[in-house]
Order: sequence, then C-alpha cells, then structure tokens
Amino acid sequence: MAGNVWLGVLLVDPQRRSLLLLLIIYLGYISLGLPDGTLGVAWPAIYPELKLPLGLAGTIMTIGTVLTGLAGFSSGWIISRWRTGPVVFASGLLTASGMFILSQAQGALWLYAAAIPLGLGAGAVDAGLNGYVARHYSGRHMNWLHACWGIGATSGPFVIGWALGSGQGWRGGYLLIAGVQYGLALLFLLTLGLWAKVPEIRAASGHGAEGRLPMMPANSLAGWLSPVIFALYVAVECTTGLWAGTVLVVRRGISPETAALCIAGFFGSLTVGRILVGFVVERWGNRRLVGLGCWTALAGFILFGFATNVPLATLALAIAGFGLAPIYPGLMHEVPRRFAPEAVQTVIGRQSGGASFGAAVLPALAGWVAQLALPAVPWLILGVMVGLMASIRYLNRIT
Repeated sequence: MAGNVWLGVLLVDPQRRSLLLLLIIYLGYISLGLPDGTLGVAWPAIYPELKLPLGLAGTIMTIGTVLTGLAGFSSGWIISRWRTGPVVFASGLLTASGMFILSQAQGALWLYAAAIPLGLGAGAVDAGLNGYVARHYSGRHMNWLHACWGIGATSGPFVIGWALGSGQGWRGGYLLIAGVQYGLALLFLLTLGLWAKVPEIRAASGHGAEGRLPMMPANSLAGWLSPVIFALYVAVECTTGLWAGTVLVVRRGISPETAALCIAGFFGSLTVGRILVGFVVERWGNRRLVGLGCWTALAGFILFGFATNVPLATLALAIAGFGLAPIYPGLMHEVPRRFAPEAVQTVIGRQSGGASFGAAVLPALAGWVAQLALPAVPWLILGVMVGLMASIRYLNRIT
C-alpha cells in the first residue's frame, strides 16, 4: 500500500516523473549498447561449434548494420505514426528476440535470422531515444545518454567473457543478455504512459532559435548534410576502434595485449569525456564544445600518426577519444535548435541512418587500404576527420 502511494506521488509530480522517465531512457540506451561487441568476443567459440566459415561474422555484421540504417531512416515516419514510447517498447522486444535467437542458433540461417530483429530494433530505438531526449531534456542529459551506451557496449563483451569462462558457454551469455533485454522491454511497456507527460524544451541555442536564421525544413540542404556529418563521425570512431590496434601490432611492434589496452583507452576516454561534458555543456553550449572536441581529436590523430611507442600511442588515442566525446551527442541535441519542430524526428532518423552507413563503409575501405599500405590507415582517418570538421563548420554557418 505504501509503495503504491509513493509511486502515485512520484507520477503526479512533473519533475519526478521526468526524472523517472530519464532513468528508464538511460537503461534503454545501456540495453542498446549491450549487443555491440558481443559477436567479436563470442565468434571464436561460435564458428567452430557450428562449423561455419571464419569470415561469416562480417556478413552478419553487414546485414545488421544495413537494417539499422534503414530503420533509422524510416524512424521519422514510424514515430509520427506510433509515438516514441510504443516504438521503444517494440524495439526492445526485437533486440531481445535477436539475442534469444542467437542463444539457440544451430547454423548460419539462425544467425542471419538473429541479425534482422537486432538491426531493426537498434535503428529504431536509437533514433527514437535520441529524438525524445533532444526535444525534452538538456544537453547534459544527451551526453550522459551516450555515456550509457558506452556502459552497455563495455558490459556486453564482459557478460559473454564471463559466460565462456564460467562454463555457461556463449549460448548462456546471449541468453542472459536476452533476459535482461526482455525485462527492459517489460519496463518500457509498464511505463508507456510517462512518455506523453514530459514537456518539450526549446533551449535558445543556434541561429534559428535566436531568430537570425529561419528554422530549417527536413528537405533543406542542412537536412541532408546532417546525416553525411554523422556518417563521417561514426566512420572515424569505428575505423579507429577496428584498425588502430592492427597498425600498432603490425607496423609498430606493439604486442596484441598492449594494443588492446590502447584501444580500451580510446573508448574509455570517449565514455569518460561524455560524462564530464555533461557537467559543462549547459554553460559552454553544444556548438562550442563540438568545436573544441574536433580540434582536440584532430590533435590526437596527428599524434597517433607519429606515435612509435606505447606511451605515446596510448596518449594519442586517449586524446582522440576524449575529443570525439562531445561531437555525436552535441550534434544530436542541436537538431531541435536547427530545424523546424515537424522536421526534428525525420532529421534525427536520417542521422542515425547515416551513422550506420559510416560504420559500414569506411572500416571496410580502411581494410582495403590496410592490405595495400597499412601505414596509410592513420592518415585516412585523419583525412576523414578534417572532412568532418569542414562539414560541421558549414552546417553551423547555414543554421
């Protein structure tokens, strides 16, 4: 009885209701990150048991990435029809079901089948949660939202590793993750009523909000430049995570174990950076922090291009990761300040789709470059980073 009274008071008070929903959204984004990275950890155990080709993992990842992009591009129409809460609930069911199918896999067709709900669910929930937080919460909360993805992306491989080491096997690890995600989907279902009761905010940030330039429609140049920018950003992040370790081991003589720690430092500084940015974004603003982050990341990538020993390589990747931290959440949170209200979810969906495209294309291109001239990979990343900075600068000028 007392618990019901407390819950009733919590849901009546607007601030407490907003806080409760924010915590649920954070859990949703941790859930979004959980599957990321698990296949790389589990694959050495999966492919010999199921008698599959070693390279099949790349095909599975490509299927999931393409479907994530399609779901992201379609999310504006989907959410306008069904609203954010139901879409997040359905996406939670899809990703949980994908994990469950993986845990029961008996061959390649099972893995292809698992990639379908995983890809569709991830794309829809990513765009849906980003759009909702951009419209209803501050830049601080957007940065912490993306830090939550880092928590999930770190936890997923840890769960698979624990399952492999404890005798549960990769199936047990995927089954545990599926159970967690089914539980979160149930939580989303039970709290559907909260989503419509949190008011939107319209922070005065950006030219459109200040009246110097009109708010952009979805089909403006800015509306199509935005997904290109997200493709470039995610291309930089994913290519660094995938190929920097190989560069360190093959070209610079660093052991695989030490190179793994360098890559962990890159993603660790990215997550910590987003947590710290959350404390200052209200004072400094998204655009200033994105600009500072770009220059910091550029300095880190230049240093990595010349790093020949472990301390310098570790420092370079940590600087690059810290610099990248504010870019994705900062650009995402600026969408309601650049675009007309009816265009916001459409543009955010395009950005999520563009991010998936960047994750699929540049790492593959870098692999082709690596086969021809591995030392050129850091400079390829640096070149894309320069293109990203130029694109952001132009977007700021026209919005």
